[in-house]
Amino acid sequence: MAKSPKISASHEPGGLIVHISGLLPSLSPAEQRVARLVVADPAAAARRTITDLATAAETSEATVIRFCRSVGMDGYPQLRIRLAAEAARRVEPPDARVVGGDIPPGADLAQIIATIAFNDARAVEETAEQLDPAICEQVVEAIAGAGRIDIYGAGASGFVASDFQQKLHRIGRIAFYFPDVHTALTSAALLGRGDVAVGISHTGTTSDVIEVLEQARTRGAVTVALTNFPRSPITDVADFVLTTAARETTYRSGATASRLAQLTVVDCLFVGVAARNRSRARKALEATAEAVLSHRVGANRRRG
Repeated sequence: MAKSPKISASHEPGGLIVHISGLLPSLSPAEQRVARLVVADPAAAARRTITDLATAAETSEATVIRFCRSVGMDGYPQLRIRLAAEAARRVEPPDARVVGGDIPPGADLAQIIATIAFNDARAVEETAEQLDPAICEQVVEAIAGAGRIDIYGAGASGFVASDFQQKLHRIGRIAFYFPDVHTALTSAALLGRGDVAVGISHTGTTSDVIEVLEQARTRGAVTVALTNFPRSPITDVADFVLTTAARETTYRSGATASRLAQLTVVDCLFVGVAARNRSRARKALEATAEAVLSHRVGANRRRG
């Protein structure tokens, strides 16, 4: 399969706030202050004059204009219109305490459950909304036709990479996941044209994953990056970029919503690949299920 130029799936159909959140790390510190105000309360930002917003962000009106252009707006009037529309369509949780995703000190378990459930559901929904089916289709095509698939990820993203590898393996695709960077690098060095390498990193800045994906690309493999931030470093070594839309605040190190968002994309790709050859996938799933049947309590078969 001939390589296509790098294309990002963050084309903004999922909403302006998702788009701005994804670009936030690539903005200047002053622009980030503006972005955080906008993301936190789009309705309030839409009501502010450019002077009010600049003052609230402790920056200048010129910075607000630069921010507008950085996120694809012609100017501040267009931003206010888009923010007002965004605020009108947003669905907020019935419990106002969960808005924003922060879990304050002293929160009871009911509030923790409500906040996590709302943020996880929103991450999945917004990730699905902003995924570009055309780009997903090209990635599915590459994986379905690949001689071999390598999947890379570290930390929480490593669990997602392992899950993707297991899913592909169960439908008869030759797929590998190596949690150690050294074995991942040696595997990537053996890839070639017709193979696919998938790098998963929420921040897009995990050096191990970037290095391995770059190695795979130099060997001629098609490279795919799955990240939350479309301008992050991992996108520089990817032929195709798929983005999630997870916004985590309190206890971000737990990688909660981001992991579920990644799994949503992985499941879409997996089902897409399986659907390419339903008969083969069904037979493979039945065979692998049969192989472990005797290890289930209450199964009719006895263990050998």
